Formats: sequence, structure tokens, C-alpha cells
Amino acid sequence: MDGTLIEAAASLKSFTPRDGKPSKSTDDDPGNPSVDFHGKKRSTATHRSTTNPEARLLRKGRGKVAKLVFMAHALMGNRNGILVDLLVSEATGTAERDAVPELLDRAKKWRLRPKILATDKDYNTRDCVKDLRKRKVTPHGAQNTSGRRSAIDGRTTRHDGYRISQRIHKRVEEIFGWMKTIGGFRRTRYRGSDRTGLLGRLVATAYNLVRITRRSAGERLGGSLARIRRYLV
Repeated sequence: MDGTLIEAAASLKSFTPRDGKPSKSTDDDPGNPSVDFHGKKRSTATHRSTTNPEARLLRKGRGKVAKLVFMAHALMGNRNGILVDLLVSEATGTAERDAVPELLDRAKKWRLRPKILATDKDYNTRDCVKDLRKRKVTPHGAQNTSGRRSAIDGRTTRHDGYRISQRIHKRVEEIFGWMKTIGGFRRTRYRGSDRTGLLGRLVATAYNLVRITRRSAGERLGGSLARIRRYLV
């Protein structure tokens, strides 16, 4: 499981103070005024988008440009790389960890029984690990050894399965890459997390169809090569 940011259909000009005071314009254009945000501190706590209220102002890291975004969460099958489920939510600081119980519970309704969940270190918190163990899922999250204590220890990381999970977990980035570049899901065309989530599921369905087709073609090719080898021998 992993998460990624999806740009919202909203301009930074629509990100105005919650107290209702309009941002000061630098020209006299009534339709599309220019606004100077230089030196002004803006955050989701004090501002909101008037055109897309569910969008949140967030940046990927230090030195990155802050944008109005949603958060997309993907649950992938580790054996075949198929996208099991996709969830779009508001991009809060705990959105990735908050999505874990919902995605696992939804998988259970579909009669899926995940036993292991591989994640990056952002999911390696006590509450997240507790939620996983409560659902009888073994957490295989990357250890966070910088700044705080890791929620999982050597009893989990000593096994070969943990290292395999961490290696396969990187494939989820391929899903996000395809959905953003080929599927056009880098930026949503719709307002709100519900409509954006519907678009995400449509793109996810297209990805799975392509993935299944390629796997089937590869299996047929592998079977043909095996038969040719038998005849040659």
C-alpha cells in the first residue's frame, strides 16, 4: 500500500482566508485580479479554496512547491501487481495511515484475506501497526530509524519475507506512474473527493485491464517457449 498526491482542480487564487476577508489585489481587473501572496503565510487551518473546499494545500517535501491536492491510496496484490482497491481522500497529515483500516475492511467485504501489508516508513507508527494487528495482518513497513523509534522490531524484520515484501512494495509506484502519465490522473478535472475518486477508479480499471492483458500475453509466450525447448531437446 502507498499514497500519492493528485493535483486538485483549483487555482491558488481561490485559496482565500476562512474569515471571509478577500486577498488584496495588485491591479484593477475585476474578473481575474492578480494577487501578491509573497511574504504571507497560508495554511489549511487559516485558508480554504472557494471553488474546491475539500482540496488541501500541501507540498511533497522541503523546497517543493505547495499545491492544492487530494491524496490517492492504492492497495496492490504483491503476487501479480494488480490494483486491488483505490481510495481518494483529503490530503491531511495522517491521510495515508487513516486509509489503512478502510481499505483492509473493504477488502474483507470482497472476501479477500490479506495477511501481510508492505508499506513505506510513513505507515510505521504505533496506531497504524495496532490497526493492522487487530485485523490479523502482519505489518511489513519500512523501519523509521531517524528521529523516532520504529513501531516494528527485529521479530518482524529478521525474516526473509520482510525483505521480499519491501522489494515488491516498490511496484506500487509503477501503478501511480501509469495512472498519472498514461491515464491522465496527475490532475483531476473534477471538484471534491467523491468525483475525483470515481475518476480514479475508472483509471484504475483501465490499468488493471492493461496489466492483465500483458500478464496473459507473457504467460502464453512463456508456455510457447517451453514447448519449443521440449521439441528441440
